[in-house]
Formats: sequence, structure tokens, C-alpha cells
Amino acid sequence: MDLLLHLGQTLDELDAPRWTEPPADATHLVRKVHALRRVPLGELRAADLRVLVSQQVALAYVVPLAVRMLVEEPLLDAYYYEGDLLLATVNVPATVWDLFPELAEELRAVVVELPEEAVAGLRRGAAEEVGRFLGVRQWNS
Repeated sequence: MDLLLHLGQTLDELDAPRWTEPPADATHLVRKVHALRRVPLGELRAADLRVLVSQQVALAYVVPLAVRMLVEEPLLDAYYYEGDLLLATVNVPATVWDLFPELAEELRAVVVELPEEAVAGLRRGAAEEVGRFLGVRQWNS
């Protein structure tokens, strides 16, 4: 799938069925995700992608965009802390990586080049999450 062809479209247009409006008593996160589905892919920011990836929404469309950002800046601080988009992305279900083996390899190549101290400086448990993505017990360089 060539995402460049879809950058002007929204997730509601690409990922059927369109979502209805969230309930009146919906949480802020639910309202945010619903709103992000109406933003053209090309306008989604790193923080938006982190939310969508973390909530496992339309992963076939948002993971390739996240990987594209992570290749440029692997430890990008999307909103909460350095590396938050990376950790959200390495934690997507393995079935997503089965759809995009070349993206998985591209991200793995970026991750293995990270200095050990950079990953060690991320939040607790990050090294294990990165290691799981790489297919090793725990990440280290």
C-alpha cells in the first residue's frame, strides 16, 4: 500500500466503516480518537500517531506513518516523554508487522543503532519492550 496516495484522505474514509460520533459521556481519549479519524493522514502529527498507535486504531494506515517519522528521529518525544512514539510502535501486535515486513526491518535497523544508554534512559520496561520487538530477551547493543 502506497500511503502517499492516501495522505489527503482520513481514516474514516480509508478504514471502513466510518465511526459515528462518540457518546456524550465519552472520555477525552475516546473523543480525541474519534476526532483524529477525521484528520487527513498527511496532517497527523507525532502526538496524534502516538494516540492512534497506542489505541490500536487503523494500524495498517498509521504504523507506516509512525515508522516514517521514527526513521528520521527514533527517540522522538511525541507528547509524554522521549521515545514514546517508538515504544507505542514496537508494541503493536505482531500481525501488523506480518503485513509490513519491510517496515519492521526498517524500524529494527534503526532501533539496533540506538546507543544502549539512550534506551536505558527511557521509561521503566522500555528495554524489554524493544527487545521483544527485536526478538531478543532484552535489548542491548
